[in-house]
Amino acid sequence: MSRAITSLSNPIVKAVRALHMRKAREESGQFLAEGLKIVTEAVELGHAPRILLFGAEAAGHPLLRRAVQVTEAAGGEAIEVSRDILAKISRRDNPQTVLAVFEQAFAPLQNLSPGSASGWVALEAVRDPGNLGTIVRTADAAGCGGVILVGDCCDPFSVEAVRATMGSIFAVKIARAAVAEFIAWRAGWPGSVVGTLLTATTDFRAAAYAPPTLILMGNEQAGLTPELVAACDVAVKIPMRGRADSLNLAVATGIMIYAATN
Repeated sequence: MSRAITSLSNPIVKAVRALHMRKAREESGQFLAEGLKIVTEAVELGHAPRILLFGAEAAGHPLLRRAVQVTEAAGGEAIEVSRDILAKISRRDNPQTVLAVFEQAFAPLQNLSPGSASGWVALEAVRDPGNLGTIVRTADAAGCGGVILVGDCCDPFSVEAVRATMGSIFAVKIARAAVAEFIAWRAGWPGSVVGTLLTATTDFRAAAYAPPTLILMGNEQAGLTPELVAACDVAVKIPMRGRADSLNLAVATGIMIYAATN
């Protein structure tokens, strides 16, 4: 039977709310996901919540009942909470009626299998969690094998990034690597490694991509560092025809994903 919590000062409420902070996520190895849709995606993909919090208005939903069963069968805890608690944890005046805590999972770089998908994405020093989450979602939609975070990137398990994935955080392999580690691993890549560069002369639509294609995208402001530029064997540009001189990183990555993995 699920129990109930009504106190805003309850230790579980405090611990879950703390997952908004990167330090708490790193120390616990856990992260917070919001909404019944995302929780359902997780459950369907075999990820059981460690803690499942829900409001009374969601208690009768069949998808929530299934999530409660999965949570408790895996040794987790399902707890009914007040709307005030949901608002405090989510830091929103109009919170989702279901929140859940999951274990983080990074895929070891050496365990990735390039040939298992036609496209992969590597991001160097991405800073914006909304961009990162959107890229994970796009990679999922396009059937990419995974997303590799190179260097000092923002946290893919932040609340903002997870929210932007719309559940794809549970479907896409996420790996991370230092620059030197990534470059050494990339040396064995069996297909094309492609990057977008301001100095490139080849239109992204005209380039030849040999699958599996590894799409390497740089930091939002600075782009790829010289070390990562040298790791690319295909350099392309996305033409700017209007007054804008650049694209949002998530938009540019989405364009490249679908161009290079058809």
